[in-house]
Amino acid sequence: MLDKLTKESFEPSKGSVFTVRLGDDAALPLELTVVAGNGLKGAASREQFSLHFRGPVTPALVQRTYRLEHPQFGALDIFLVPIRKDADGMIYEAVFT
Repeated sequence: MLDKLTKESFEPSKGSVFTVRLGDDAALPLELTVVAGNGLKGAASREQFSLHFRGPVTPALVQRTYRLEHPQFGALDIFLVPIRKDADGMIYEAVFT
């Protein structure tokens, strides 16, 4: 399913919350803050794009694939990379090529 999603698929969801399940009872909210394309086509014959998510400072997620849940998309397995911490939380990036 991920290979069918495009930058345009995510743009209407900017500002919405995706939920990462960390265990049986633990969940972490991640707000989609940035949807950005680079104008280049990747292996999936779509424009390459990246998503930035903002989450709380703790717990900080390590770089790996997480299952993100969202009302519009359902469950998506997305590789997240922590890229920086700012005054509002931790920023994670997902890149789609």
